[in-house]
Amino acid sequence: METKTLTLDCKDYDMSLMQVLAGNHDENLDVLSQAFHVPVLLRGHQVKVLEVKPEDEAAILEVLNKALDIIDERLELSTADMKYLCSLAKSGQLSQFSAANLKPVARTKTGRPIYPRTAGQARLTGAFEDRDIVFAVGAAGTGKTYLAVAWAVQQLKKENIERIVLTRPAVEAGESLGFLPGDMKEKVDPYLRPLYDALYDMLGQETVDRYLERGVIEIAPLAFMRGRTLNKAVVILDEAQNATKAQMKMFLTRMGKQCRMIVTGDVTQIDLIRRQDSGLVQAADLLKDIDGISVIRLTESDVVRHPLVAKIIAAYASVE
Repeated sequence: METKTLTLDCKDYDMSLMQVLAGNHDENLDVLSQAFHVPVLLRGHQVKVLEVKPEDEAAILEVLNKALDIIDERLELSTADMKYLCSLAKSGQLSQFSAANLKPVARTKTGRPIYPRTAGQARLTGAFEDRDIVFAVGAAGTGKTYLAVAWAVQQLKKENIERIVLTRPAVEAGESLGFLPGDMKEKVDPYLRPLYDALYDMLGQETVDRYLERGVIEIAPLAFMRGRTLNKAVVILDEAQNATKAQMKMFLTRMGKQCRMIVTGDVTQIDLIRRQDSGLVQAADLLKDIDGISVIRLTESDVVRHPLVAKIIAAYASVE
């Protein structure tokens, strides 16, 4: 098959911005190279892409131009950004992307903006805005819990809600709370540590502790949700693959006025004795076509941890 060399001339960009485009040790260009299986070189103010197939030419040029748009907007470009652009290009959705519209989901306590880093994450954060109940189903490292907490904190800061309620099933891997040492808080806290970590990133420990004391943020086992009606809140059920069908129905029917619910989980890590008892598996299928509810399924292409995490997930998926 005949191939060609593409050359993108970036003479309007100084060398510091060209280095931003390339990334540390050319890691951004490596992402493009791996996505389209082509050599990519930076030569001064020019990006050269070798051995380009005719059907990939437009997509590669669009990825590079959109990457420059992000640099114009933010003066930075991460490997996650490049993966996001390449995933959109491969799915034919890149023409709809605008860097000017890529607003941060939230900001950390230090002011660092948090952006969706993959196409799946962008669909997820869009669903947070548009739907009252969102199921985020995906593997470890896809950012589902972190983004959910970040968005909830942002809604609290904007005074769109009065509180955040975070919950998890309190029994995992066959271990019952009754057999764990300590009082209820000591029993439950290890299960909720990822939620605390995300909150500390968004607000800082001092603010989180103050909000916990005042009830602005509530963290509790799923069993504690029974009999309640939750109003003016964002309610997040994490590790929902370990909620039973009865628990899931109980949780979803706690929804009150001006309430948003986010349900996150990984259906490949069900710790219930019988996999078919998972309330997340049932609910994601049963409720997917109801207006006001979105089911967003994240894949290994949405993993934003170490690159090996995506490969590990794919390897395990191949034998399940």
